[in-house]
Amino acid sequence: MADHWFDDAAGPVVRPYAMTRGRTRSGGTDTQLDLIALVIADGADGADDADGAEPGALSAAEDKLLADHSFVPEHHDIVVLCRRSPLSVAEVAAELDLPVGVVRVLIGDLLESALVRVTRPVPPAELPDESILREVINGLRAL
Repeated sequence: MADHWFDDAAGPVVRPYAMTRGRTRSGGTDTQLDLIALVIADGADGADDADGAEPGALSAAEDKLLADHSFVPEHHDIVVLCRRSPLSVAEVAAELDLPVGVVRVLIGDLLESALVRVTRPVPPAELPDESILREVINGLRAL
């Protein structure tokens, strides 16, 4: 009896290190992306559609991705996903079914090329103090 692979329909498997070319960090970005950092691609607010372009037309960012052969197809997928609506790093990883570490490297590549923007969450030191929030809640209840 011959051994058969049962996932032939899944197609070729690409190892995560092949997508990132063996890198665990992106080249120019020294900061680690938080899981809740929002990734925003150009046209995420519909700005690209407002200039009269056809719905199926490629944006300038997608043209740049297709022209640059150093990008992998997952780079394009990230731009398309984040162009529809801003997504967190964790959501992008879940949508693409990729490890978070790989997605961080790919987003870092896109950041370097200015194809996406990342809004980082507010650091805990800049959040309001819990006692102030409790006083506001108590003041609102007193009304």
